[in-house]
Amino acid sequence: MIQEIHPHRFNNHYQPGKQPEDHDFVLYYQDKTVLLKDKGLEAELPRTRDFAEIPPEQEFIFLFTLDETPCFLTWNLPDGIGTGLVFRDIHFFRNTWQKEIAWACLAGLHLRDWYFANRYCGQCGTATCHKPDERALVCPACGAIAYPKISPAIIVAILCGDHILLARGNDFPGAWYSLIAGYADIGESLEEALVREVREETGLDVWNIRYYGSQPWPLSGSMMIGFTAEADDRQTLQIDHKELADAAWFQKDALPHHPPALSIAGEMIEKFERGKL
Repeated sequence: MIQEIHPHRFNNHYQPGKQPEDHDFVLYYQDKTVLLKDKGLEAELPRTRDFAEIPPEQEFIFLFTLDETPCFLTWNLPDGIGTGLVFRDIHFFRNTWQKEIAWACLAGLHLRDWYFANRYCGQCGTATCHKPDERALVCPACGAIAYPKISPAIIVAILCGDHILLARGNDFPGAWYSLIAGYADIGESLEEALVREVREETGLDVWNIRYYGSQPWPLSGSMMIGFTAEADDRQTLQIDHKELADAAWFQKDALPHHPPALSIAGEMIEKFERGKL
């Protein structure tokens, strides 16, 4: 999966008050693009020294370390950008072999979105500031504290003998099929969320729910919690067309276009294809 970057090392331990040095990495985003050093078939994270002029008021937020090198977020693009820096769509992670670069950009995007969404207190509207001892934003007026948000979501491989249920979401590109997934609601266990989502989207009842694994998915600010479950393919599929364009049972030797193993969905589908799920 995309976050598995061994032998590279990712460490999200927060270091409050840390400021960038010349060799440290800088992440700058515009919408869903990220600024990178263009090295032909390769890419590198820009470093502080790649910017000729950084004004004293430039804000840098420590994010994490990659291979022990600190990575910082900045909101404003410094003047004097060096040559060879280009904006790349964040979805470049789907096609690059440099998983460590892709993962740093994705994790940074998740934090960028959280910081941006919490610039002001949700209780009184006052501008927030950084909590000095941990990664959190605090309101100087009312004292409310905002911590990074992670939304739990289930994703499930539904099996029946040598068949797997795959679905195509309304917003999926082309003929792309994947697993049933959805967010856990307030007051639900993960297993209850799974049963509800499957029933709502396909009309199926499932049983023998088993935990598979998990994956952080920064694009949606989610923690994907993977399960397998069983269902009877003689049940009538009742597709919720507000969510899905199609859903069907597939054998492992006749699978449709589906996500690669960068995602937990793709990993589970590929394991099913190899008879190991």
